[in-house]
Amino acid sequence: MTLEVLSSGPMSTVQDLGRPGLSGIGVGASGAADPEAFRLANRLVGNDEGAAAVEVTLGGLAVRANRALTVALTGAPCPITIDGRTAAAYSVLRVPAGSDLRLGVPQRGLRSYLGVRGGIAVEPVLGSRSTDVLSGLGPDALETGRELPVGPAPEAFPCVDQAPVAPYPAGELVLRVRPGPRDDWFTHEALRTLLDSSYEVTAESNRIGMRLDGPALERARTDELPSEGMVTGALQVPPAARPTLFLADHPVTGGYPVIAVVHRSDIPGAAQARPGQRIRFSTR
Repeated sequence: MTLEVLSSGPMSTVQDLGRPGLSGIGVGASGAADPEAFRLANRLVGNDEGAAAVEVTLGGLAVRANRALTVALTGAPCPITIDGRTAAAYSVLRVPAGSDLRLGVPQRGLRSYLGVRGGIAVEPVLGSRSTDVLSGLGPDALETGRELPVGPAPEAFPCVDQAPVAPYPAGELVLRVRPGPRDDWFTHEALRTLLDSSYEVTAESNRIGMRLDGPALERARTDELPSEGMVTGALQVPPAARPTLFLADHPVTGGYPVIAVVHRSDIPGAAQARPGQRIRFSTR
C-alpha cells in the first residue's frame, strides 16, 4: 500500500517519536514537534503510538491512496476533503482506493498530523523514520510525486472514532518557564522583561527553533560561553538579544546563554504557535 504525494504544501515531513538518547554522538532527538497530537493520530487509527505519520505545516498536503486506507488528522484542524467530499479532523476516516485526500489551511494552529493505519513505512535511520531538518537525517521532506509506503495494519482495531479536543488559542499564548540555567549571565531586569513582556513569533521560525521578536534581554556578562548541551524548550539568547525557543530539531549543543526553559508539558502548545502570534512567559 502506498500514498502518492500530489502536493506537499509549505512543508510536510515524515515524523515519529524521534531518536532519543543519541545526543552523546551529536544526534538530536527530532521527532514530532507536537507529540501529543502525533500520538492521538496513531491512537485513532489503532497504531502503536510511535508509528510514523506525516507532519503537515500550514496545510496544503494532497495525497492519493492506491489501496483503501484508514486515516485520521489531528493537530491544527485543516479543512479536509476526500474526492471533494468534506470530512472532519479528529475522527477516523476511510479513504477508498484511488481517492484523493486534500488538506486546506488551518484557521488555528500550525502543524497537523496525518496518521495512517499501518504507519508510514519509510526506511528508518538510526532507529527512527523522522526527518531532522537540521542534521539532514531521515527521509527528505515530501515532494510532489513521492510514493510513501504504508505498513501492514495492526491487529488491534481503532477503539474510538472521534476525539474531542479543545481548540488552539488564536490570541496570546502563555508558556510556563523555569529560569536558568544561565539567567545569571543576564541583568536583573532581563528576566523581569522576559516575564513582563509579550513576544511575537517571526516568519523565520521552523522545526529547529521559534525566533521571537520583542524587548531586548540585556546580558550582564559579555564573555564567551563554552558550548553546552541544549534541550527542547530552551530559550537561548543570541547577540541580537531576542530569544529563540528551541523545538524538535534543535542542535544538541549551543554557545549562547539560556535564560529559561519552557515546561515540557507546554512544548506541544508552543509547536502550534503561528508566525504573527504573540507569546507571553510565566513562572506560574
